Amino acid sequence: MATLKQAFGPKDALLPASAYATYRITAGTNYPVEALAFDASTEWACYFQLPALGYGSGNVTVRIQWYADTASSGGVAFGCSLAAITPNTDSQDVETNAFATENTGSDSHLGTTGQRLHEMTVTVSNLDSLAAGDTVWLKLARKVADASDTMTGAALVTGIQIEYSDT
Repeated sequence: MATLKQAFGPKDALLPASAYATYRITAGTNYPVEALAFDASTEWACYFQLPALGYGSGNVTVRIQWYADTASSGGVAFGCSLAAITPNTDSQDVETNAFATENTGSDSHLGTTGQRLHEMTVTVSNLDSLAAGDTVWLKLARKVADASDTMTGAALVTGIQIEYSDT
């Protein structure tokens, strides 16, 4: 049994027509930092398309690396949902396929450094009949209406990792 992992950066995100996370490059002291900025007052989202290579069974874990734009306390909440299509088998329209029910997770800012890098996980158990070889869309959204999302300012996502079992 192995855990399969796929990593995505900010430039891999697909953005909807409105209410989307904004792509940002910050000129750090020693190197630039790419991120997707998620607003603190309006739910913004982005999407990632991936192949379910070698998927076996079980939940999907989404690891989200993030940091605060300006805050040094509070919490953030993110939601993840999947839409999966099996090519040549499923009959749904690829442009109108619905997402499975969203799963959410939350994380707290750790300390007084505003731009401290954090990692949180969301366990996705609503899998939309996910099967090996499917084409999958993952929706990632900051859940600003969630009681756990108390951090002011933008949450900046530097990358995500999708993990699942091959058995």
